Amino acid sequence: MFTQFKNIDTAFKHIKTFSLFLIIACILVSGFAIYKSFDMVSTNNAKVYILANGKAIEAFSAERKDNIGVEIRDHVKMFHHWFFTLDPDEKVIQRNMLLALNLADQSAKKSYDNLKEQGYFTNLISANISQEIAVDSVELNLDVYPYYFKCFATQQLVRSTSTVVRRLVTQGYLRNVSRSDNNPHGFLIQRWETLENSDVIQP
Repeated sequence: MFTQFKNIDTAFKHIKTFSLFLIIACILVSGFAIYKSFDMVSTNNAKVYILANGKAIEAFSAERKDNIGVEIRDHVKMFHHWFFTLDPDEKVIQRNMLLALNLADQSAKKSYDNLKEQGYFTNLISANISQEIAVDSVELNLDVYPYYFKCFATQQLVRSTSTVVRRLVTQGYLRNVSRSDNNPHGFLIQRWETLENSDVIQP
């Protein structure tokens, strides 16, 4: 009889141990399943499909810090494009300047006002000169904030009889601001100045 009780007690201990391991295994499996579910949801939420030319293209979201250099370079390029791409048309000049000044602070507005007072835009219109710019490179220093940049570009002043090529070097700083339709990258150029704007001697 005692042997029977001993066997029952041993069986109970085995069942208790087995049940404990089963509960731990269930908790681990459930935790892993929950973790994978959240990970899958996060991955799916990071995917975006963009419709371009009738085709759905998959895109992935990323943290701002992952693309900050790319965004800053594009912001600087767009500012210089709008500020220096001019046609002999007052409305075109005003539109481009408005787009450029949305990307910079009063330092750019001051440069625009100085050019206007000097009659620069009037001369473009009266002489039928088109001005174009190509940004060659943008140097960045992301180790300091506001972020420093130096922009190297080539200007072309196209007249009916000739084309003048100029070397342009500017510098400034960028700080973070809210994104908007007028400022999609969420940066504002400040303390912007022209370091060099000289004719390139062509052979």
